Amino acid sequence: MSGVAPAVAARRELPPRPRNTVRVILIVAVLVLLTVATCIPAIGGVQIDLAAIAKNWHFGARKLQQMMNPNFAFLPRTVMPMLETLQMALVGAVISAALSVPLTLWAARPTNPNSITRGIVRTLINVIRSVPDLVYASVLVAMVGVGVLPGLLTLVLFDIGIIVKLVSEAIDSADHGYMEAGRAAGGSQFQINRSTALPQTMPLFANQWLYVLELNVRISAILGFVGAGGIGRILDERRGFYAYGDVSVIILEILVVVVLIEFASNALRRRLA
Repeated sequence: MSGVAPAVAARRELPPRPRNTVRVILIVAVLVLLTVATCIPAIGGVQIDLAAIAKNWHFGARKLQQMMNPNFAFLPRTVMPMLETLQMALVGAVISAALSVPLTLWAARPTNPNSITRGIVRTLINVIRSVPDLVYASVLVAMVGVGVLPGLLTLVLFDIGIIVKLVSEAIDSADHGYMEAGRAAGGSQFQINRSTALPQTMPLFANQWLYVLELNVRISAILGFVGAGGIGRILDERRGFYAYGDVSVIILEILVVVVLIEFASNALRRRLA
């Protein structure tokens, strides 16, 4: 008990945490002013017509009311498009997984000391990431036609941009003493990457591969709006016919599939950890 009392007394004697109230108020004020400024059309801001929103809110409420009555009789027609979406998501994730391994090793500084090739790969990945997926899909639909192929190519490009960016940055920020040991043993860069870097980074790759698989299902639903196949095609079709009961069934189906995939990927992540 004698040792506990000094500790309690020392804890009570700690000075209070400093509070910079003026700084917090200034930061909040700046954020509020910037937010307001972006809503002023006179200075190039986004025009938000609150009066129109208040006047026409019942139109949105009516659409939501229609969607609250899902037409489950339409569900059998969504099975094949959903299977097509899952095929696109899985194949796109597998292809991007195979392509992302060499690209990531070339984009990271520890696994590619050559600044020229590393810069080329990083520039290529930045260009890929800068283009929205709908733009890819629209261009590819015009190039190869309506169907699954443009959607699949879009998913591959989208996935590669995410995987290579995130994993290469993780490799750059990690400690790589094992690679120094490989260089000291006289190994080439290829041997070091294959024998040390790749086994060490494989859990990172696996996490990102599972992550893009989840994203692919969500994205596939959007790509169908531009003719890239999958469940999004029939979703756009029913929306065009104002069949909101059918639309709500499709949305519910996508939600269930995404949740199931997330549960499965979380279970795999726990196994890989």
